[in-house]
Amino acid sequence: MMYSKIEITGIIEVVTGMHIGGSDAFSAIGAIDSPIIKDVRTKIPIIPGSSLKGKIRTLIARQYNEVVVNHDKDDEKIQRLFGSSKKIVKRSRLIFSDMQMVNAQEFRNQGLTSLTEVKFENKIDRCTGVATPRQIERAMRGSKFELSIIYEVENIDEMEQDIEMLCMGMKLLQYDYLGGNGSRGYGKIKFNEMEMDVVVGEVDNDLVEKCRLKLKEV
Repeated sequence: MMYSKIEITGIIEVVTGMHIGGSDAFSAIGAIDSPIIKDVRTKIPIIPGSSLKGKIRTLIARQYNEVVVNHDKDDEKIQRLFGSSKKIVKRSRLIFSDMQMVNAQEFRNQGLTSLTEVKFENKIDRCTGVATPRQIERAMRGSKFELSIIYEVENIDEMEQDIEMLCMGMKLLQYDYLGGNGSRGYGKIKFNEMEMDVVVGEVDNDLVEKCRLKLKEV
């Protein structure tokens, strides 16, 4: 089989406010305590590809592994899809791009002056009962991010199983959360408009259609 790449695309929609932390090392007095990561040029929220990849891999590991310890002890099927850096080094078959917010103008048309929200919370000391207020920045409900994942077809006989595993991870994520503070209601997301196309080389059309149907079930 000739060398092939498949692009998986879609939209990640934020269902509840999402916090993926950025740096607050140089925050001014009175600034937000916990800002989110943004594009350095546009200041528009982004989802780092590493955040999505790491979360999906962790959820799949919980499903496949007897014990979730570290990546180097993941099931062989997980290692071949997501890569491994120990013992026998395996290159990831998946390339996750950073995801840009695509509906910023829609928010601005609605009269919003900011693309993020600030949630005020209190941290309570259990011994003294003293409250410490903090401000946590979040990507707002309804924010949409453009998903792009490249899958490298290394073994055509394993492609369907690889895509099925990725889809399972996406389904699990929709019942979990992305980013921090998920147990407090943050970071619920859903995948929309999922598609896949062969962008380099050739892959049997019937196999691509089988995998495409699995994606549409996410």
